[in-house]
Amino acid sequence: MENLLNICLGIGLSAACGFRVFIPLLVVSIASLAGHLALSPGFQWIGTYPAFIVLATASILEIAVYYIPWVDNLMDSIAGPTAVVAGILVAASSIIHMDPLLKWSLAIIAGGGTAAIFHGSTSLVRGASTALTGGIGNHAVATVELGIAAGLSILAVALPFLSIVIVVVLLLFLMRKGFRKLVKSKRTEGVSP
Repeated sequence: MENLLNICLGIGLSAACGFRVFIPLLVVSIASLAGHLALSPGFQWIGTYPAFIVLATASILEIAVYYIPWVDNLMDSIAGPTAVVAGILVAASSIIHMDPLLKWSLAIIAGGGTAAIFHGSTSLVRGASTALTGGIGNHAVATVELGIAAGLSILAVALPFLSIVIVVVLLLFLMRKGFRKLVKSKRTEGVSP
């Protein structure tokens, strides 16, 4: 049961990494420092004061950059691979008692994959916002992303099972939107002369 709880925690945090790279790591650091979260061997450094200071600084900078029009789109291209690595890192750090091969397989596939899916979807939303509003609407997008990253990170630490339910619901929503867009594009292709 503890492994399942840790996997839910890791996937919830990984999903949050798709919205903001450093916020979930900062939440993990705070939770570990407060004694509310045990970290996997080799990842205890996340729960140290130097790591907390670095992650807090990185979080503040990341938040600020996403409020600068056009720079936020540049940040998205940098944050893509970084979000995947952060997703793998938070997933691996939360899985404590598991065979290393299984742990890293889960961290890479579920953690990195979940972060990639959510980061990709937010990049598409930001790109559409930039195209439609010239970047002015990106402030609203950045605020929503920040709220989701912080809320999902805190929820993953406090209630991991609920966080995984929310992640699954969000994934199903994204799949439904993607499927509808695909069907619509296929219909449009069939109508063209």
